[in-house]
Amino acid sequence: MCSRFVQHLSPRAYAEIYGVGLDAPLPNAPARWNVAPTDSALVLRRHPQSGALALSLLRWGLVPVWSKDASGAAKLINARAETVTEKPSFRDAWAKRRRCLVPADGFYEWTPGPTGKVPHFITLSGGAGMALAGLWEGWKDPASGEWLRTFTLLTCAANAAMAPLHARMPVILAQADIARFLDDPDPRDLLAPSPVALDHHPVDPAEAKPGAAAPARASI
Repeated sequence: MCSRFVQHLSPRAYAEIYGVGLDAPLPNAPARWNVAPTDSALVLRRHPQSGALALSLLRWGLVPVWSKDASGAAKLINARAETVTEKPSFRDAWAKRRRCLVPADGFYEWTPGPTGKVPHFITLSGGAGMALAGLWEGWKDPASGEWLRTFTLLTCAANAAMAPLHARMPVILAQADIARFLDDPDPRDLLAPSPVALDHHPVDPAEAKPGAAAPARASI
């Protein structure tokens, strides 16, 4: 699974990396060293009206369109790739191509330790950014009439590098597969353990807490 990730670049930097047009204003989002469930984060998706690739600020924890309220969002931060077309919470977003990418500079996973859980920071080898596969949804509050846009991260079985830490991992897409993931009617073959090399190391527990400041990235 994935319950914490990092977005420390500026919106403009992510827009340039992923080829987002700069004609429209970009969201205002500071560097985030520990994005937690129900936080807002930068998400790449097809704009619902124009179809152009856009960078949006959405809340983490999907609220299905049929929900009575948004109280269950924190439980829907991940969607299993194996059942995404079947689960009522996710199948509509998948079928209607409300798919998205979440740019990340790394994510955290925890393992048992002698004095408690030990957080590990995981990155692509070489330090390149990750494109995490996700789904987004729009939900209209029946009381206020306001729209809430949310997202979830797709997960799959862990690859060899992740297996010592956890049985599952977020789906990491190659940049060449981004357009097909967003636009293809059924790109489920992309929802597989990433073949790319991953690096990870244990970090100070303070680094993996929500709202953490920029870390030194030193191993402990």
